[in-house]
Amino acid sequence: MVSETPPFWWQKSSWQAWLLSPFSYAYGYFAGRAMARAKRVDVDLPVICVGNFTAGGAGKTPTVIALARAAKAAGLKPGMLSRGYGGSLSGTTIVDPHHHRAKDVGDEPLLLAREGLTVISRNRVDGAERLKREGADIIIMDDGFQSARIAIDYALIVVDGKRGLGNGFMLPAGPVRAPLKRQILYVSGLLTVGEGEITDTFIRKMARAGRATYLANVKTCNAETFKGKKVLAFAGIADPEKFYRTLEETGAEIVIRRSFGDHHHLAHDEMRALLDDAERANLQLVTTAKDHVRLLGHHGTAEDLAKSAQVLEIEMAFDDPAAPLWIINQAIAAFRKRKIARPAAK
Repeated sequence: MVSETPPFWWQKSSWQAWLLSPFSYAYGYFAGRAMARAKRVDVDLPVICVGNFTAGGAGKTPTVIALARAAKAAGLKPGMLSRGYGGSLSGTTIVDPHHHRAKDVGDEPLLLAREGLTVISRNRVDGAERLKREGADIIIMDDGFQSARIAIDYALIVVDGKRGLGNGFMLPAGPVRAPLKRQILYVSGLLTVGEGEITDTFIRKMARAGRATYLANVKTCNAETFKGKKVLAFAGIADPEKFYRTLEETGAEIVIRRSFGDHHHLAHDEMRALLDDAERANLQLVTTAKDHVRLLGHHGTAEDLAKSAQVLEIEMAFDDPAAPLWIINQAIAAFRKRKIARPAAK
């Protein structure tokens, strides 16, 4: 029961990384070439892509939600686009949080759908067209930076301030998804989440390259709920330790920790063990919103666990409250330039 990403990815260069480095060079060559040669369809809406340089969680989904809220506050109708990772539905689908389950559409799209119009599609062009037909004014894409098949007007890259770029190696020796020099060419802005010396040098490098840089922190919305409580905390996300740290900052005492793989759907015996261990030790069960949403829509043990577990509610808080609207306006301005340039491209 561990995180999906190998621990050595997030450590200084190790023998495992060096052993796998020849495969990384091959992977990087093809990944970089794919980004350079990708044909990006010109959709008729402004497109913001929220991505990251690495595999593993950095805070993309809370960032998408923050941008969607800013768009709604500005009188726009944002449409959120996701591939639907972890879901079984393969067609282009409007996510209904009252009807769909995480096994159908994925856990992250269910969270996004609570905020507004959300579409999942393995084909992002089809997904974008569906959002347009549903009346969206702007598309906010969750991930897809390296594999974009639609024109992006603003690419916001999210980096965890503590983890940074890990050991700096590309897959499979490290978490980096493609050569950084290639990725940076397509970046509009960099969002660093949380403090950490690891990313300071990289932030300066991005600023020198003329890319906008932003700072944000994860804010707990219901911290008072957990102050002074003894808890059993469980999480199936890319970085469970981040969840545990945030929970401890509320004043909770974590007596038992249970970590599962990212997007993991708990088996019956795993859910039963969580319920039994919490009852035996008189502990409050606490989990993440992503883990909790995977329990919804089921009966039996899953329903019992969903009712017993409290959710640590978080949101992405930009240091500059005006930054999300600034990003949206920049995307709209870039889209207008893209529209004007269309005739010349034919």
